[in-house]
Amino acid sequence: MTAPATAPRTGLGTASLVLGICSLLAGWTFFAPVVGLCLGIASRSREPMARGRAGWGILLNLVALAVWILLVALLVAGGVFAVWQGATSGR
Repeated sequence: MTAPATAPRTGLGTASLVLGICSLLAGWTFFAPVVGLCLGIASRSREPMARGRAGWGILLNLVALAVWILLVALLVAGGVFAVWQGATSGR
C-alpha cells in the first residue's frame, strides 16, 4: 500500500498575500503589515510552492509599511511645524 500524496503547504504565503492586500485596501493598522511581512519571509524558505504569493505578500506589506511610516513622519513634521509657528509668532 502506498502513502497518499499530500498537498504542498502554502498557508504562510497565502496569509502574507491576504494581509498585504487588506493592509493596502482597508488601511489596517501598523501591525498587520509587520505580521504579513514576517509570514512572507518565513514562507519563502519553508514553502517552495508558494514563492510567488510570498513574494507579492512581501512587496505589498512593504508598501503598506512605507505608507504608515510616511504618514507618521508627516504627522510628526506637522506637529513640529505647528509648535515652531506658535513659538515664533510673538504672542
